[in-house]
Amino acid sequence: MTANFLIGLREGLEATLVVVLLMAYLVKTGRRSLLPRLWAGVGIAVAVSIAFGALLTFGPQGLTFAAQEAIGGGLSIVAVALVTWMVFWMARTARSLGGELKSQVDKLADGAAWGLVVVAALAVGREGLETALFLWAAAQAAGESSQPLLGALLGLAVAAGLGYLLHRGVLKVNLSRFFTWTGVGLIVIAGGVLAYGIHDLQEAGILPGLHNLAFDVSAAIPPSSWYGTLLKGTLNLSPATTWLEAGAWLLYVIPVLYFYIRANRSAPAKSSGNAVAGNAATSKAA
Repeated sequence: MTANFLIGLREGLEATLVVVLLMAYLVKTGRRSLLPRLWAGVGIAVAVSIAFGALLTFGPQGLTFAAQEAIGGGLSIVAVALVTWMVFWMARTARSLGGELKSQVDKLADGAAWGLVVVAALAVGREGLETALFLWAAAQAAGESSQPLLGALLGLAVAAGLGYLLHRGVLKVNLSRFFTWTGVGLIVIAGGVLAYGIHDLQEAGILPGLHNLAFDVSAAIPPSSWYGTLLKGTLNLSPATTWLEAGAWLLYVIPVLYFYIRANRSAPAKSSGNAVAGNAATSKAA
């Protein structure tokens, strides 16, 4: 549940800050009448994301075991690729994102009514689809069969609350530091999701080495124990790990963490943000 909470918090806050920025810019420029278009776009994005999550959850049912494992493994690898792209994209473009969104609003606000709806739907929908896919993959990797989205919903709720407090000027958060450290956490979680995807492909017979174990600590860390469940839910640690899973984890986590931390250190200094109505763009960039 902890991993899903972090995913929901991180992705939810990104989407919330986009909405806060767009909303604040419309109010600041005297376009309050266009707010219903913004919320219509947000509603469409949320509905599509929920439908996508339902498709991932219930779509593979009825297929053969090998087909389910193949689909699960493939989607897990896609989810890892998307979240890796997302954390690096955020580190690279966060400072200019506010200006890009405002430019799109200026171009479309006085045009067709659906223009701003599309901007909001695409800006929020991208985050929503990524979140749905990665949450599904993380929940599968953690083996959560009951209430797998509880942690994610708590994370999204906290993100919405933080967004509201930032918008009202009640709370001031160093968003640069927040996204940097949550990015590190997501990369570690993604490493576990990748290993799980590899295991699924081994179960499906697509990849070899299913019975070649690098280690088996099931006796010391029983999967049914509370600490085994905790490690599985946070780090996606499998007590019985194959050489291919272990190798994939190491070859992903170590270099990706290195380049991610290096990218954040080389980025220009960013000030902390406070998403008030008149300064939402600075808040998103922070």
